[in-house]
Amino acid sequence: MAGEGSPLYAEERRAAILEMLDRDASVQVAQLAEAFGVSRVTVRADLDALEQAGKLRRTHGGAVSLRKRVTVSVQERRVNVNVEAKRAIARAAATFVEDGDAILVDSGTTSLELVRALGHTRDLTIVTCDLTVADYVDSSMPGAEVVMLGGHLRKGHRYTSGPLAVAALGLLHPDKSFVCPTAYAPGHGLLTNNREMAELKSASLACAERTYVLVDASKVGARGLMVFGQAQGVDAVIMDADPDGAVAADLECGRARLVLAR
Repeated sequence: MAGEGSPLYAEERRAAILEMLDRDASVQVAQLAEAFGVSRVTVRADLDALEQAGKLRRTHGGAVSLRKRVTVSVQERRVNVNVEAKRAIARAAATFVEDGDAILVDSGTTSLELVRALGHTRDLTIVTCDLTVADYVDSSMPGAEVVMLGGHLRKGHRYTSGPLAVAALGLLHPDKSFVCPTAYAPGHGLLTNNREMAELKSASLACAERTYVLVDASKVGARGLMVFGQAQGVDAVIMDADPDGAVAADLECGRARLVLAR
């Protein structure tokens, strides 16, 4: 086979990148480096060349298709933020999912990492409002089913919310629910910034047999406008770290346990 730097191999690799964009609409540098067995520097050079040729649009950490997408979603802009922490949280959360479960997966990049960590789990039903999560399950998890919550599609965020989504969730009773707040303010609660999503997240905390909150340490004390629930009433809060012990102290007065990802 031609080496990594040969023109022929580069041409084949770039054609494969465009095929991936036709299917998935976006790609990430780390994903491509692993898929092709090349360095991230090489992948970035490929993406830069394809952008110069007018084949794609570069984003922070990856690229999006010019044919499929006009805007870059919030999730795509955040996908490489605290990614190792999110993956560790996802791996820890995945241990609570069993074959045959029906699970609710909230919107967000940590949620996407969770479904990626469930690749070997069988006979799953995944309820979600997140289009990126649904796309991934549809294309990469043939043994899993997706139930999409309807409602209002928030532009640039790739999720549905509003009264129709809340009403749809009211008809369901999943085994487990995995909820991702925008921020966690100990002493105040779990927060997000959008009113309709706050209502849906609140319903997500109440709909399942067991409920888990997924939050990386950077979100503790971060800014958030609307309280949608309290962590003390869930089964577990799963984090990468609790540096000041603020979350552990906040959970002392409730039934939730703190799970630190390893």
